[in-house]
Amino acid sequence: MTDDNKLYFRKINLRGTIYFFLMLILVGCVSVTIEEEEQDGAPVGGIDWNKVKYVTPKYEPKSNRGNPPSYEQFGRTYYVLASADNYKKRGVASWYGTKFHGRTTSSGEVYDMMAMTAAHKTLPIPCYARVTNLENGKQIIVKINDRGPFVDDRIIDLSYAAAHKLEMTQKGTALVEVETITFSSDQMIQTPVIASGSNSSGGSNVELRADGKQMYVQVGAYSVHKTAQKLAKVLDKEIRLPVKITSILRNGTKLYRVRIGPIPHRDVAEDLIKVLNIKELGKPQIIFD
Repeated sequence: MTDDNKLYFRKINLRGTIYFFLMLILVGCVSVTIEEEEQDGAPVGGIDWNKVKYVTPKYEPKSNRGNPPSYEQFGRTYYVLASADNYKKRGVASWYGTKFHGRTTSSGEVYDMMAMTAAHKTLPIPCYARVTNLENGKQIIVKINDRGPFVDDRIIDLSYAAAHKLEMTQKGTALVEVETITFSSDQMIQTPVIASGSNSSGGSNVELRADGKQMYVQVGAYSVHKTAQKLAKVLDKEIRLPVKITSILRNGTKLYRVRIGPIPHRDVAEDLIKVLNIKELGKPQIIFD
């Protein structure tokens, strides 16, 4: 399994006093039927969105392809940025799909419309960026590995899957903010740092609210500490996210809360909520702390 295919959590099936299922997410390939057509468009056929791979930002050297000092396209010269550091810009995003699926990108990778990737005119490739749909607040992280879009008012071209996550495929375009994710000088540590606006200590790639609080999934609150410990132990084994127990006094009773997090982004939290919503566990919820 490559680093790009690391799981946040994997599917398990436990029987006993506690039943729960953790589904495969952030990995796997999506089987789609693609019509042969000249016009670009969306895939035809059912799509299992639970199998769409999320990207985990990491340090990667510049590709041997796709990073000339400058290049020309449709009579216009574009100058590739020397670094992805501190890039933050707003503009129009578009998306590309079936017409380019399976073709080679500017970096040499094969374009997969169901991968969380994007094209940019001037950022060095590969690099990673957070894209926010300013029209609905949806956020994703993409790997930029291609060049485009070569339309004046557009700043990024998203894969079909990425555009779907931002809920912009029907409209076709959306006003977005693109903010790069870069790394500390110690490339061996590979600590992701949001280009700006992050209050996270240590530079971890987690979404923060305006008040600086981080996102967690609270699986449940239990009056018996041993029950919380058993659940936390199983979750810690199966989920590649931190699991911790915190206590709170409520109506004179001490409760032990089992929490997962900080969560990298909301889609991961929502997927965890779905697979952990089992009556034996209690009702999981997204919380900020």
